[in-house]
Amino acid sequence: MTRVLSVASECAPLVKTGGLADVAGAMPAALAGQGVEMRSLLPGYPTVMAALEEATPVAAIGSLFGGPARLLGARAAGLEVLVIDAPHLFDRAGGPYLDPEGQDWPDNADRFAALARVAADIAAGRLGDWQPDLVHCHDWQAGLVPYYLRRENTGVPSVLTIHNIAFQGLTPMERAADLGIAAADLDKDGVEYWGQLSMLKAGLVFADRLTTVSPTYAEELMRPAFGMGLDGVLRARRADLRGILNGIDLAAWSPGTDPHVRSYKTPRGKPANRAALRAELGLPDAPGPLCVVVSRLTEQKGLDLLLEALPRLLDRGGQLALLGSGEPALEAAFAGLDEANVAVRIGYDEALSHRMIAGGDAILVPSRFEPCGLTQLYGLRYGTLPLVALTGGLADTVIPATPATLARQVATGLQFHPIDAEALGNALSTLCDLFAAPDLWSRMQRNAMAHPVGWGPSAAAYAALYADLTGET
Repeated sequence: MTRVLSVASECAPLVKTGGLADVAGAMPAALAGQGVEMRSLLPGYPTVMAALEEATPVAAIGSLFGGPARLLGARAAGLEVLVIDAPHLFDRAGGPYLDPEGQDWPDNADRFAALARVAADIAAGRLGDWQPDLVHCHDWQAGLVPYYLRRENTGVPSVLTIHNIAFQGLTPMERAADLGIAAADLDKDGVEYWGQLSMLKAGLVFADRLTTVSPTYAEELMRPAFGMGLDGVLRARRADLRGILNGIDLAAWSPGTDPHVRSYKTPRGKPANRAALRAELGLPDAPGPLCVVVSRLTEQKGLDLLLEALPRLLDRGGQLALLGSGEPALEAAFAGLDEANVAVRIGYDEALSHRMIAGGDAILVPSRFEPCGLTQLYGLRYGTLPLVALTGGLADTVIPATPATLARQVATGLQFHPIDAEALGNALSTLCDLFAAPDLWSRMQRNAMAHPVGWGPSAAAYAALYADLTGET
């Protein structure tokens, strides 16, 4: 049994802002079948503290970045968790990273350095009796863990997974000493990034292995167009970088057992969900496909392109239902659409997201870059055909409708490239053409629902990586 400490700033269903939480929440159960005992270290946000079952003090921490703290052990939502109870850092309104006004917490560097500090101390056997064989770190919030482990000669190996390289944990260089970073490491070969300190770069340089969440994204990250200034670091570590595709929780996302939808196991069950969704959102019947978007509203997600291309869908009798929040300008643009065949809900509602994916005919993911993406996987699972940009994990998970794939009856969705409004509009027109051919559309839906989207192969890949690092091969 390999003991792994997973270090993440969010973990579904306890706290979630995006796909990182879904992955961190699903991995422990997925890897249990591979002989991995995984415990998750989380900050003690209010939602996390409220969910703890039979919490037990593990260790007192005298001073942690400005105040006392303690480490708790508990179960929560079926997970084995270790939680940092540090009210001065984590007991606040707002989200994990942003205050109630939507601004970054000014002490985010301290908050997530504290997460890393506690993780390193657990790994070194300084906090409690349980000690991992390996630490798995997620994104910049855990980026200092590999640095601490290496510089303190703990001998405990680390893996860092890049979920989205666009977020790098930048802080002024003069904070280095406060964060426990030696002056000798403040250069381009260490943690320096264009005159600032990058917590993500610390992880990229000092972790024993690097992974990201799809094979295509791993390749993209080594190119200047996608590497966000860190492509050189990743090229230097090419031999240690691997893309392992995300999976989804097949129990939580199952149209046959989903409590939020009208149960179905074949595409024949979708019309009842579509009718219910139209009624809920106030959409009329329409001859074209009902397309859904469940997303953060950002330019990264390509939703400005969708605004420009949307007439190509509506002119063919199609409809759009959108659920999400994000950049104020995009929220206002979608909320201001005066179209009978468009329904917009600003915010996030987990149950509604399930009903939208079950009731939609297609799910749109026009991202400019997408490390893996989960919504297209949910779409496949529910027979809601993904229309995606040709990038990252979207390229790895959707078999596009082409003359060859349609002839072989293997297509599961649509892809478009280049990633611009004209190509997206053309793809929407093709989508409407396919929807108008019921037999072809039904075949694609069946293909999508049969496509493997679970954690099995990926869990085996992570377990093999762990075994390689711990010498258990």
